This record gives sequence, C-alpha cells and structure tokens, in this order.
Amino acid sequence: MAVEKSLTAPRLALFYGAVFAMIGIHLPFWPVWLAAKGLGAAEIGVIIAAGVGVKIIFNPLFTHAADRRGQRRPIMVALAAAGLAFFALFGVTGGFWTILLVTVLFFAVWSPIMPLGESLTMLSGRSGADGEREFDYGRIRLWGSLAFMATAVGAGHFLTGRSPDVIYWVLLIGLALTFCVTLALPATQAPAATGTRFVSLEVLRDRPFVLFIAAASLIQASHSVYYSFGTLNWKSQGYSENVIGWLWAEGVAAEIVLFAFGAKLVGRLGPAKLIALGGLAGALRWSVTGVSDALPVLVVVQLLHAFTFGATHLGAIYFIANRVPQALSASAQGLYSAIVMGLALGLSALVSGKLFGLYGAGAYHAMAVLAAAGGVAALMLTKRH
Repeated sequence: MAVEKSLTAPRLALFYGAVFAMIGIHLPFWPVWLAAKGLGAAEIGVIIAAGVGVKIIFNPLFTHAADRRGQRRPIMVALAAAGLAFFALFGVTGGFWTILLVTVLFFAVWSPIMPLGESLTMLSGRSGADGEREFDYGRIRLWGSLAFMATAVGAGHFLTGRSPDVIYWVLLIGLALTFCVTLALPATQAPAATGTRFVSLEVLRDRPFVLFIAAASLIQASHSVYYSFGTLNWKSQGYSENVIGWLWAEGVAAEIVLFAFGAKLVGRLGPAKLIALGGLAGALRWSVTGVSDALPVLVVVQLLHAFTFGATHLGAIYFIANRVPQALSASAQGLYSAIVMGLALGLSALVSGKLFGLYGAGAYHAMAVLAAAGGVAALMLTKRH
C-alpha cells in the first residue's frame, strides 16, 4: 500500500505528460492539417469552436457520473479508448462536414478526460482529515507542460518539409499512448454525491464560484486567436515551423517555471489574485502581439504565457479545491472546463476566425479587451472570496 501511494505522483505526472504531448502537436499544428484539407480561416474557426464547444454538454455529463459513483479512473479509461477510435476516423474524412462530424464525436469523449484527471490529482494529493497535501499540484502539472514544450519543438523540426498528413499519424500514436497511461492511474475515490439535483447545479448556487467562472472565462477566451491562428499568423509573417515550434515552447517553458513555484504563489497571493494577475498580463500580451511581428518582441511577450494561462489556471484549480466539497469536485472541474474552456473559448474561437480573416494579427486587440475584463472580474472576486 505504501509503495502504491509513493507511485501516485509519478503516475499522475505520466498522465499529464501523455495528454499534453498529444496537445503539443494538436494545438499548434492541427490547423495546418485542416488548411491542407482545403478549409479556409472561417471554416477552421468553426471546426475548432465545435471541438471546444462540445465540452458544454459532455463534460458536465461525464463528471456528474463520476461524482455520483465517486470514481474517476474507470470512466477515464473508457473515454480514452473511445477517443482513440473516433480520432482514427479523421483518416477517412474529406470535406468540411465530415471533418466537423468527427471533430464533435472525438471531443465529446476526449474533453472530459482532463477535468476528471484534475479532480483525481487534487483528490489523490490530499492526506488525512485535515486536507494536508502530500504533493504540490503545480509540480505534477508541470510535467504536462514539459511534454507540450518537447513535442511542440520536436514536431516543428519533424514536420518541416513533410506532408501535413504526418500530423494525423503522430496524433493517433499519441492517443494510443494516452489510453495506455490511463490504465495505470491511481484508483482514488471520493465520497459519492447524494441528492436528486444535478450535481453541477449544486455548484452553481455558490455566487463567488459563478464570479470566478466569469473571470476565468474572459481570460482564457482571450487565447482563442493565439490557439486557433497563432501558427498560421506567424507562417504568414514568414516564420518557419521550426521557429514557430520554439515560440510555442518558450511560452510553455515560462509556464513551467510558474508551476514549479505554484504552491508558494498560491500561499502568498491566493487563487483570486493569481487569476487577476493573469488578466492584466493578457491585456499587455495581446496588445503587443497585435502591433508587432518582430521576433525579439515576440520572444519577450511569449514569456507572459506564464501568467495569462499559467497563473489563471493555477488559481482556478486551487480555487475549486479550496471552495468545493470533494463529493462535488469532478462536477466543479467539469463546469470549469465546459464553461471556461468550452463555451467561452468556443464562442471566442468562432468570432476569432472572422476577426482573423478580416484583420489578421489585428484580431489580437479584441483579445486584449477580454483579458482586461477578466482581470477586473477577478479583482472583484478578491473582495468576496
């Protein structure tokens, strides 16, 4: 039992590594595969928005089931297997509509894996009735960021001069690896949720939680132009896949440093102030990215990813862990993922496709406004939390 407990952190770190190795290729380079299939900027925006938007329905459903059962791992294993099967169908898709259909099927089962994993990690890190943590979430999560950085850089090198079809095959292998890793996750259980109400509705009765969701939504939604069109924008500005891979990796490297000191930051600032810091950094980052394509400038502003994503996400995970009971933790993570990384980011991605098609890099200015608004909402949260 002691040996199994000592392996909990490494197994969770391996899970984050596998998931984000896949994301490190998918996020920056999947739009390149879509473009190679003949899709335009607006169509790519719709595809990405659909993939993000399905979280709104399916994340709460699967996390609700997890809270009712008090289990995480069995559901994650089944979802990973289904995700591998559905993604394989991209190999036989052709036009926009078939790609859209497979996108919805894939993300319906892939998206809930991460909020379930976040809940499992925070549950597994608790020890004893006093809720003391055996390990620092940030130091577990940073392995995901390291994997993202390694695959973003490696894919940039590997894909240079190769057919975009290679992107599909590499991602399929990554999903197979992810499925294998879920089999080794700890079987940590939480108290089963009781009552007749849909679990997510219980969480939404907490007004500070709703304000937290609003703040995080605005800040994370401000990344939509970067996530959806960052690679295409930099390619249009003359940068190679190799340079683009390094720019993506640099932002994640800064995020890793923040995660490494995450517990100290949370202890000093608190979750709400960390989220506010992310919003203010986003206003600066996107404002500068929208007006300059000079490589030295891009290198500097990419460092702000540590705060725009890293500080916001870290603050969100600790906010949920500190405020929401364990029996509702999966549903709270599911809501965070569904609304923040689903509804808000999906709507923003949908709009960003049109904005990027009209204004190119100028679309980043709208993202700066979103981030600033999120920072203000988080500052309001500091007075109520």
